[in-house]
Amino acid sequence: MRVYERNGHWRLEGMVNGKRYHRAIPEAINEKMAKEYMNCFVADLLRGRLELAENIGQKPFVKIADDYIEYAETNLASFATVIKIANRFKDCWKNKQIKEITPALIEKYKKMRKETVYYSKIVDGKEITKIISPETVNRELGVLRKIFSMAIANKLAKENPLYHVKNLKVPNKQPRFLSVQEEERIMKVCDGDFSFLDITLEEQEHLRKKYHKHHMKLKPIVMMALLTGMRKSEILNMKWENVDFDAKEITAVNTKNGTSNTLPLSEKFYELLLQMRKEQPNAEYIFTNPETNTRYKDLKRSFSSILRLAGVENFRFHDQRHTCATRLVKLGYPLPVVQSILNHKRIQSTMRYSHPMVEQKKDALEALSHYAG
Repeated sequence: MRVYERNGHWRLEGMVNGKRYHRAIPEAINEKMAKEYMNCFVADLLRGRLELAENIGQKPFVKIADDYIEYAETNLASFATVIKIANRFKDCWKNKQIKEITPALIEKYKKMRKETVYYSKIVDGKEITKIISPETVNRELGVLRKIFSMAIANKLAKENPLYHVKNLKVPNKQPRFLSVQEEERIMKVCDGDFSFLDITLEEQEHLRKKYHKHHMKLKPIVMMALLTGMRKSEILNMKWENVDFDAKEITAVNTKNGTSNTLPLSEKFYELLLQMRKEQPNAEYIFTNPETNTRYKDLKRSFSSILRLAGVENFRFHDQRHTCATRLVKLGYPLPVVQSILNHKRIQSTMRYSHPMVEQKKDALEALSHYAG
């Protein structure tokens, strides 16, 4: 190993452990500094430090993706979605090394995904096409960001390429909340009551026979969402062992933030659960799919069917959680109480429901203007 000067710049070259090294020494301004750098360089090589650093990023990308999948299965309550996303990245970049996943490559992935059609069908002679939403693409980038964070922690990657990649812009959406009238129509549909529709008695009877048994199973699920504010995954994963009938409490254990959430049962919901338990004394899950004899996997089709029949538009299952929170705030309960019910870790997450307080602020300031001591 030697140092030498060329065109005013110092360099080193030589063999260490059978491997040739040749590089510039930009820090050196004289031979003494160059030799000091060379000695440190050789020492690091012999200790394996530099060699290890130079090999970072050379493993296949699928290695760090598999590491993340293993982590998700062990540590995340709801891991199915993130694993599906991680596997999509594996299929996309299965022949690439970690260091080849650059910001430019990720930008190409973003462009491809936001132009991907996931739904297309003909309705009344017109083709209806839906593409992947910006929220979905951003969620996928979030998983990739976690994959690289773990890789850096495990010394398999030098840096996170997602630091240089921006999320897609998401259009602001008006929050959707269920009105009392809409809720009443949904409950009537669940009960097989279509008297609110402007149709003949014969048509009402036809709908009742067609949908009654199917939709009736969803009524307690909808009630639970509105009366507790729990997420769909928490509701569908709920087991009878999580209900304490003596204390009149119910506990969600498979929560998004990983902490259990125990809520007192309202008298209305307590009576409903008590009746359901009598009807299914041996069931494991509170809401059991009669076709599979286990919990429901999802409710997209049946819930969409209820909304269509009830005339409720632009509404998602998760909006029932928003509805629950908004009603609590309108009833005057403090945000920390709402935060506890919704099991938010940060009060900022609950603050989005403070909009009903605007009217209360107006009343308070109006009263203050007339204050007379």
